[in-house]
Amino acid sequence: MIRNAPPSGDPNPEDRINYAEVLPHQTKILILIGTLLGLFLSALDQTIVATSLPRIVADLDGLNLYAWVTTAYLLAGTAMVPIYGKLSDIYGRKPVLMFGIVVFLIGSALCGMSGEPFFGNLFGGGMMQLIVFRGLQGFGSAALTSVAFAIIADIFAPAERGRYQGLFGAVFGLSSVIGPLLGGFLTDNISWRWVFYVNLPIGLIALAFIFSKMPRLASGLKPKIDYIGAVLVLTFSVPLLLALTFGAEPEYGWTDPTVLALFAGAAVSLIAFLFVESRHESPILPLTLFKNPTFAWGVTARFFLGAAFLGAILFLSLYLVNVQGVSATKAGTATIPLTVGLIIGSVASGQLASRLGQYKNLILIGLLMMVGGFYLLSTLNADTAYSRVIVYMVILGLGIGPALPLFTLAIQNAVHRWEIGVATSSGQFFQQMGSTIGTAVFGAVLTSTLATQVPEQFRAAEAGQPPAVVAQLETAAKQASNAGSARGGGDAPTFDSVQSKITAGFAASFGSVETAVQGGDLSALTQDPSLPEALRSGLGNIPAAALQSEEGKASVLAQIKSQLDSAQTAAIAEAKKVFDLSSRAFKVAFANTISRIYLISIFVALLAFLATLPMPNLRLPKKGEGQGGPQGEKRGGLASLEG
Repeated sequence: MIRNAPPSGDPNPEDRINYAEVLPHQTKILILIGTLLGLFLSALDQTIVATSLPRIVADLDGLNLYAWVTTAYLLAGTAMVPIYGKLSDIYGRKPVLMFGIVVFLIGSALCGMSGEPFFGNLFGGGMMQLIVFRGLQGFGSAALTSVAFAIIADIFAPAERGRYQGLFGAVFGLSSVIGPLLGGFLTDNISWRWVFYVNLPIGLIALAFIFSKMPRLASGLKPKIDYIGAVLVLTFSVPLLLALTFGAEPEYGWTDPTVLALFAGAAVSLIAFLFVESRHESPILPLTLFKNPTFAWGVTARFFLGAAFLGAILFLSLYLVNVQGVSATKAGTATIPLTVGLIIGSVASGQLASRLGQYKNLILIGLLMMVGGFYLLSTLNADTAYSRVIVYMVILGLGIGPALPLFTLAIQNAVHRWEIGVATSSGQFFQQMGSTIGTAVFGAVLTSTLATQVPEQFRAAEAGQPPAVVAQLETAAKQASNAGSARGGGDAPTFDSVQSKITAGFAASFGSVETAVQGGDLSALTQDPSLPEALRSGLGNIPAAALQSEEGKASVLAQIKSQLDSAQTAAIAEAKKVFDLSSRAFKVAFANTISRIYLISIFVALLAFLATLPMPNLRLPKKGEGQGGPQGEKRGGLASLEG
């Protein structure tokens, strides 16, 4: 049975201001602009930093801490999402959102100053300073993402929310395009520090809109704060995320005692959290929400959606770098077709949901298109034309687009007004946890599949080749296996670099020959392993008298240079053959690995589809009809079912 009474502390929560009805449309739009700017800050920060990391690492000398610049941000951001959602239900959206923006801006300013002399050796140096300040950024960012979606539910009637929720999906898509471009421009032309400083003017504009135009947007409830539940959320999510992060790293692995201890700690905290939440009068996450079929199935579907969505973007970038030959610096913008599809799908589905007054069928259509997109991507191979990859990305984006805003819309429409904040943030929390777990699982699949595919494809390349080529291919196979997925962080080697090394080697050899000839003694050259064997054996046949005159020395040098040039040409040809065979073998191995990941993604997307099927198809009430869902509020009552 779905709970239909609010937490104790407010006798008449239904008498709270209905902002969707009383706020002028112009004020709503100004609030929306401020909220979108705040959300854009958070979304942009997740993409703009990635292109600057190599320069940051070089400047702050922290290669071993490279991944933690992102991990610290995600840890703090994910763990705080449900807490901010609940706090916004109690204290109002405005103070929580403003607090989040202020903390985020302080964190941004400090990130930009990391490694500056006035910080000295704080936290152990510049790289650790950046990691700590990124955690502070994430702490503030969680308020932006968790509260922004709830604000839409506060100021717009259910039937209107779809078109505005779609704009939120477009913000995430737009940031994924602008972020890499802006990050690269600022890093190359000004300084990587401006990747963080650029947040300040945007954030101040957002604060001005929110402070001057947004009402408090409070629920009217005055319940007790669930401090223990808040702590347990942190002690569950942080160890779990750390375990997933460490487990995917080669130096730890899934059976490492530290990883197992973190998993155990997370499990204990989860059990304690469920115990506390079932007894608190105003829990951080009301377990009774799971009696609501729309909420229960909605957050389950969002968990699987998160796992499939982030994996699609992350591993598609790796495919583009390692197989299609896109440079690592351009990999972020190479997925623009997917982003375009996502923006179109998000905005169009939001508009349709508002016009049709329902959302479930649109979600199901989107998820089926998402399954189709993953199927098409599972057919990728080493020879797939980039034009086809673009089409596949657009189709996948069109499928993902509707799900992102409409699941939020469905959950908000199905809960009481005083639960909108916690319900919205819970959906985001489940999606982010799905993304983290999905990334870890897909990362393990990437590593294990490459470990078998690389040797297999190199063995196939060795068939019918001469022993010298086979020996070089075996060496290349070991190097490729050791590199694994790491090449996603940098450009693949080119044959020009290989040829340059060969040319430099022969030039050095000729220098040694020239010195020996001028000295009149070739005996040392006969033992020089860098010289071709045929040349070394022939040096013994050169009479000493031939080196007594300048004319003779010039003649000997000309003969040796001719032989070295021929040997160099042969070496380059052989190296080209080895390079082409090894590059082809690695591309096939990598393409097969990515194909397998997308086959698994089909299954994950189908789980999201199956979890959506039992969701009730609640009608979206229009302005003046109440808030829909089970809210039972006095101007509209319970929403009707259409399917």
